[in-house]
Amino acid sequence: MAMYPAFFMSHGVPHLVTELNAFTKFLGYLGARLPRPKGIVLFSSQWTSSVQKVTGAPQLATLKDDWGLPEELSAFEYPAQGSIVLAHDVQRLLASDGMGCEIDDGRGLDYGGWTVLSLMYPAANIPVITASINPRSVPEDSYRIGKALNELRKNNYMIIGSGGTVRNLRKMNWSHGKAERWAVRFDRWLDEKIQIWDLESLYDYESRAPYAQDAVPGREHLLPLFVSMGACDGSRKAKLLHQQYHYGTLSLNCWMLS
Repeated sequence: MAMYPAFFMSHGVPHLVTELNAFTKFLGYLGARLPRPKGIVLFSSQWTSSVQKVTGAPQLATLKDDWGLPEELSAFEYPAQGSIVLAHDVQRLLASDGMGCEIDDGRGLDYGGWTVLSLMYPAANIPVITASINPRSVPEDSYRIGKALNELRKNNYMIIGSGGTVRNLRKMNWSHGKAERWAVRFDRWLDEKIQIWDLESLYDYESRAPYAQDAVPGREHLLPLFVSMGACDGSRKAKLLHQQYHYGTLSLNCWMLS
């Protein structure tokens, strides 16, 4: 593998790690099949900040929001290894393109990270740093961040953007998994634009995509996609590896960018 691919994947809701479905099976298969990366930089939509931040702790605590978690999940732990060396590498690469980056030694791993990573790498034996998302930024800013981190892919590091293409928790129907029509229409539009790398349309998705406000009421959930795309700006190849829906308005998908 000449350069490690980048990924954009949905992290769903915390309960994902307790479920056995097509998506959780897919993530396990993906982690087993991919060559072992030297480390992982994961941009999580669950960590928002006005300035770019990355974790710097040697061990990342498993952070849990107040979701009314079931008993089996309240005791869940994913003992992810951190990497101050990787954090400094990210800081250096962003600085070389005129962007600031703060290292947060106290931040742990939120569920935007531990859902997908625990399913891909249950042994927790790959160094990980989490990076924040600025919800007030524009997609171009996230793309620029990813582009600056392209060198990491050359050195066998995996870049993951963790968020969601369709993620409307207020409209979720917990009793069924049939996708709402508007959710499918938004995803189809997005899929088409990603495949042809139509940045002009993607940057303006809030105005151009059908049902964008219903699909992504929180911009931070789609911005990680642009980080992963930016990291692959040189080759601009995209492949949708998996797509399904939960609760009608929650898309569970995974894109590989290379």
